Amino acid sequence: MDAVFRALADESRRQLLDRLRDKNGQTLGELCEGLDMSRQAVTKHLGILEGANLVATQKRGREKLHFLNPVPIFDIADRWIGKFERGRLRALSDLKKSLEKE
Repeated sequence: MDAVFRALADESRRQLLDRLRDKNGQTLGELCEGLDMSRQAVTKHLGILEGANLVATQKRGREKLHFLNPVPIFDIADRWIGKFERGRLRALSDLKKSLEKE
């Protein structure tokens, strides 16, 4: 879990995770588009995210696709939030869903 917290501590890495959440399965080139970071910096950040198991990769021909792995984040939420706030958070989530339907 320490590796996950270290990976999430950096704003650039959180931005990469957000981009993968919006569109999973991106290449390095796609992830670099529109960022104020060099390709090498993005590669380094992706390596840290892979090391923390937050990003999984798959080779497709010559391309390497990057996918968000939400399991470590879920594990953190379950350990640190779930035990203490599960009931209240579930009630708020249910209320939000109910109001959005109306």
